[in-house]
Amino acid sequence: MAAHEENTAFSGLLDQFMQSAVFESGLAEATLGAYAADIAAYLNFMAGAGKTDLDSVTREDVLDHLIALRKDQRLSARSTARHLSAIRRFHAFLQGERLTTSNPTEGFDTPRRTQSLPHVLSASEIERMFHMPDTSTPEGIRDAAILELFYSCGLRISELAKLPLREVSLEESSVRVRGKGSKTRLVPLGSTALDRIGAWLGVRAADKVLDDTLFLGPRGKRMSRTRVWQVVKRYARAANIGQNVTPHMLRHSFATHLLDNGADLRAVQEMLGHSDIAPTQIYTHVSVDRLSKAHRTFHPRA
Repeated sequence: MAAHEENTAFSGLLDQFMQSAVFESGLAEATLGAYAADIAAYLNFMAGAGKTDLDSVTREDVLDHLIALRKDQRLSARSTARHLSAIRRFHAFLQGERLTTSNPTEGFDTPRRTQSLPHVLSASEIERMFHMPDTSTPEGIRDAAILELFYSCGLRISELAKLPLREVSLEESSVRVRGKGSKTRLVPLGSTALDRIGAWLGVRAADKVLDDTLFLGPRGKRMSRTRVWQVVKRYARAANIGQNVTPHMLRHSFATHLLDNGADLRAVQEMLGHSDIAPTQIYTHVSVDRLSKAHRTFHPRA
């Protein structure tokens, strides 16, 4: 039987897993989509290897699949690790629901990830870029508020684009953000961001409003992520910044500059919305890297 036909025998198990992931795990939509694709590819591989039930899958079979991914699709260690994470969750679910009696992924080491350091803007570049919007115009007032909110709160682009107005409290100087996995966090607003947002709210209220989000386009509707991304790119170019500036780079800069100035790592983790400390720790590497460069440059015996 062909691999895609054999895979049909496993499709019911995949459907059950995905239903559980949707309703119980609280995973983000993009993560769910990636898991579904990864597991479908895994099941297709096992079907092609002649497996008729998942209890017959061995540790070596899983390893063969991962090796094939690296070799045939030239996947990075990061992507391979994501595949393994999906497969682990799938087998743990099957065993937990007593749909299988064994879990071939137990004891697997996660593939080592080569983690590149995030690119960040310097404080002077931030200052230069954020002075670019023409705040004598409604669009410039809005764009200045967008830039400040990115940098003041370290928001992801999806979080900023869909941020409801009701979640912004100028009185409490904070923003309530619904992030990945539908997790909610409270992030403080800096004084400059408060001023910029306050100015924008005055403009927003005076124009047509057709959506409940904080930031609106000229027709009163929610701004798309693409439009928000274009705002960041526009002012980075205007400021003649050589790097490829993205909204996520402003998030990286937010975290790095906080740590450079003595912020607690756990506090930064909370503000970024990381459920685990590990992703946040990369920003400490950025700071250490800067210290190393300064030492090499200025120490007489470096």
